[in-house]
Amino acid sequence: MFSRDKQTARIDTLIGKASRVHGGMEFAGGLHLDGAIEGNLRADPVEGSSLSVSESGSIDGNVEVGNLMLNGAVRGDIVARGRVVLGATARVQGNLYYGVIEMTLGAQIRGKLTRLSEGAVAEAVPESADGST
Repeated sequence: MFSRDKQTARIDTLIGKASRVHGGMEFAGGLHLDGAIEGNLRADPVEGSSLSVSESGSIDGNVEVGNLMLNGAVRGDIVARGRVVLGATARVQGNLYYGVIEMTLGAQIRGKLTRLSEGAVAEAVPESADGST
């Protein structure tokens, strides 16, 4: 999904800068977000999924995805079983559960960082992070 040199991912779905999604959303493959999502965002767990959020992108809800490249803002818990790359403009207000993490100077996290070991995802993630309330 992500390479150390390019840090690019396949994009199947694009939500543009002028777009706003109200309500939860589920996707498969790769999603690139320039707009805003107000609701929980969940990737199909069977398929290798990736989410990239640009500087103008924002999510107001919980996120569950395989790999994440974040340059925008997320207000909610994030569960990324694979790799998380936080750019210099990344802003997270919530807990972050990750497999592997890479942070650039300037990224901000207001919450707990928890590394997920293989097989421990279900036990470590609170109920609110999986989209249920």
